Amino acid sequence: MNSFRLWQGSSYPLGANWNGEGTNFALFSEHAEKVELCLFDPADPLKEVARLHLRERTDHVFHGFMPDVKPGMLYAYRVHGPWKPEEGHRFNAKKLLLDPYAKAISGGFTWKDEMFGYKMGGNEDFDMDDRDNAALMPRCVVVDDTFDWSGDRRIDRAMAETVIYEVHVKGFSKLWEVLPENLRGTYAGIGSSEAIAYFKELGITAVELLPVHHFVNDSFLEGRNLTNYWGYSSIGYFAPESRYSASGTLGQQVTEFKGMVKQLHAAGIEVIMDVVYNHTAEGNHMGPTLSFKGIDNASYYRRVADSPRHYMDYTGTGNTLNMQHPRVLQLVMDSLRYFAVECRVDGFRFDLASTLARELHEVDKLGGFFDIIHQDPVLQRVKLIAEPWDVGEGGYQVGNFPVGWAEWNGKYRDCVRAYWRGDDSQIGELAARLTGSSDLYQNDGRRPYSSINFLIAHDGFTLNDLVSYNDKHNEANGEGNNDGDNNNHSWNCGAEGPTEDEAINKLRRRQQRNLLATLFFSQGVPMICGGDEYGRTQMGNNNAYCQDNEISWFKWERTAEENAQKDFTARLIALRHEHPILRRPKFFHGRKVRGAGVKDITWLNPGGQEMGDEEWDTHFVKTLGVLLSGEAVDVRDWYGSPVKDDTFLMLLNASHEPIDFVLPNHAAKRWAVILNTAAESGFVTPQPEFAAGKKFSLTDRSFVLLRRCA
Repeated sequence: MNSFRLWQGSSYPLGANWNGEGTNFALFSEHAEKVELCLFDPADPLKEVARLHLRERTDHVFHGFMPDVKPGMLYAYRVHGPWKPEEGHRFNAKKLLLDPYAKAISGGFTWKDEMFGYKMGGNEDFDMDDRDNAALMPRCVVVDDTFDWSGDRRIDRAMAETVIYEVHVKGFSKLWEVLPENLRGTYAGIGSSEAIAYFKELGITAVELLPVHHFVNDSFLEGRNLTNYWGYSSIGYFAPESRYSASGTLGQQVTEFKGMVKQLHAAGIEVIMDVVYNHTAEGNHMGPTLSFKGIDNASYYRRVADSPRHYMDYTGTGNTLNMQHPRVLQLVMDSLRYFAVECRVDGFRFDLASTLARELHEVDKLGGFFDIIHQDPVLQRVKLIAEPWDVGEGGYQVGNFPVGWAEWNGKYRDCVRAYWRGDDSQIGELAARLTGSSDLYQNDGRRPYSSINFLIAHDGFTLNDLVSYNDKHNEANGEGNNDGDNNNHSWNCGAEGPTEDEAINKLRRRQQRNLLATLFFSQGVPMICGGDEYGRTQMGNNNAYCQDNEISWFKWERTAEENAQKDFTARLIALRHEHPILRRPKFFHGRKVRGAGVKDITWLNPGGQEMGDEEWDTHFVKTLGVLLSGEAVDVRDWYGSPVKDDTFLMLLNASHEPIDFVLPNHAAKRWAVILNTAAESGFVTPQPEFAAGKKFSLTDRSFVLLRRCA
């Protein structure tokens, strides 16, 4: 092997950090007895060029400085210690391990029995496997952090002004022939001028990327010839996923990721990362040994108190990261700060965030995780979004996260879906959801923008499938259609799946317009799932996590109807941007606003009168009018001036019958129809006007937006 000099080095920062004169390596392990750093030839990753014993240990951190190691060098670790699964220790120096702080990872995993720390097919997980797995493991990469950020600036868009577009890096552009083939499905594809033009035309202000931390393609999926497409199987919390890189995997993926962020920022578009800090890819006690498990299993994972061999599983994936341990908390915070500072990411969406808030067992919004986040000067500036549930007892925590956090509002999704499906007894809750869910967020000091309103996300039906299928059709996943949620609040409009019946297809298109209009005209922050703007289908698969193929990828050759829906969506977003009353940063009062003399919001029945208690409680009522007064906007701009707007009337009819709705007077003689989902175009041109006090014929299952004429 080559001769490499090893100096004392420093215990901080953790990971492999090049300073221009050499590389400092630092690895935390509280219970390890010995750590070896293995270096590999970048030109021949299987060739080990050095193995060095990190003799220095400070505060449970093994460290050393190597003046001969430069960016591009490949490395990994072997960690020695006790093999005592019954006590929670799973050290096995025969297994090559990834650095938890690696900033780039190159190569893939090859699934063989050697990837497991114990002997497969033996005495469960008690007997240590003594075969070497180095030929089967990827390698960590020493990275040069420098990047030309000149001209880049923080956007810092107010949450109330935000429109989120959830998108998969690969799926978005994989089939997009306007891009060079090598850029399709990559960070460069998302940051391309063509993609940015598409985002700008649509009107979104932030892309929320499905997981881009380096992740594992699980062995059980490879056994079915499937892929972990979504990426919720993280193994590298500092490393952008190398499979999405068009430029290389020896650190180039980091530069390309930063370039994507810079290009999006230049167009005024923020970047939000979906992050998975609740579990890792190493699974339960029968899972593989890839990194954390072999470095210090007892520290990194939450284990059953009276059976430390087993893991607490609040995630449904086999393990849960131990947020009670200060070094694990440090790992998460260092990862967040790295992407916020070094990669200039604008926000994070935390997968199964309730798991992060569990102290001893229960979810605690005053827990250490939140305490650290709230005092951090870097993370105070970014957008923090929780998926406010996990699979453990008491894990459903919608409305219970602290100030400073927004939440995926699952109650919004379920209520709006149920309403447009035609379910009874939805009007009362619908009113709360349309107005920012004050029942969930107002009492603890939060605002409407704490609610991330969504109807569709990556998991579940697409918008098209929501109105095309009563039941999930996940047979392609190889699990006997037993995976995925059975409770979708969907309605197929009269036929299961594709149909030649034009009446059904017309109704489906109208239902999609109804749902989209409701989403973008609700108070709170709208999130649209990428592809729903044109009506993407997954053919009824509501759990396409393993479908890295045309089931999940965007289709770019679109029908006239699909292009019309995309244009309709763009106009909805434009209208939201144009009118501040549709994106208030404050909750409505429901009473006369001082200085205006009129109510800011009024709820109307089909007779044009205010809704009474009896009507709210009537289970079969499915028609609602919402009057938003532009004169009563109790919001001021940056300079302290009152913000005024037009007065709008929203009419929602989820009934299967048409309804005559009396247009209210409200200082109006006439109302102009801006939008009517009963029309195939959605938006009405020219805008017809109707007299106040007269009946307006509201089509069955339709949404109408009217503006008071001057």
